[in-house]
Amino acid sequence: MYEIPVGLPSELVPLSWLLGVWEGSGILDYTADGETVTREFGHRISFSHDGLQHLNYSSYTWLEPEPTAALPVDADAAAPDAAAAAIPLMTETGYWRLSRPQQAGDPGPGLLPGVGEAPFQTAEAVETLRNADGGFDIEVSLVHPGGIIELYLGQVKGPRIDLATDAIVATSGAKPYAAATRLYGLVDSHLLWAWDIAALGEDLRTHASGRLSRIS
Repeated sequence: MYEIPVGLPSELVPLSWLLGVWEGSGILDYTADGETVTREFGHRISFSHDGLQHLNYSSYTWLEPEPTAALPVDADAAAPDAAAAAIPLMTETGYWRLSRPQQAGDPGPGLLPGVGEAPFQTAEAVETLRNADGGFDIEVSLVHPGGIIELYLGQVKGPRIDLATDAIVATSGAKPYAAATRLYGLVDSHLLWAWDIAALGEDLRTHASGRLSRIS
């Protein structure tokens, strides 16, 4: 059974089941320009908080080397480092929070401190943010090193999160990327996720999915 960390801001309780470091594997399966890429990859996700009203998020994925012909065994050689053999694939970082209007008590913009009491400090206050579906609207902003920023809107309802892009900002050198949806769920203590994308001129379609276990 998962316990809510002491000192967690009340606004983060609906997202608290995400907290921790998760690791496992996933499957990439995407077709563009008639070519299908199918690969298994390793995946590590971290959700943390620093006392503010959002979760900090980071994701790192890697590919295992393609199988090659067996090489002669050298008994005097050191065993290969499996971690060093992994091929870095993609990273992303961002923030997850409940979607609500920012108030005077919230910090920002920039480094401006909030004025007066911080809002939604109690469970009762957070309950007023529930939507008509019984969940909480959320906002997720993600940054990719390839020149793409995604802003997702969606909801968390119990141990399930549904997201769809509301906006995508890309630099002139970024690869074409038009839209995406993501799904996260806690099933039998595992974090399951799926990511559909519309990229490289293709319509929205299946892209990747995975299954992760909490390791800390």
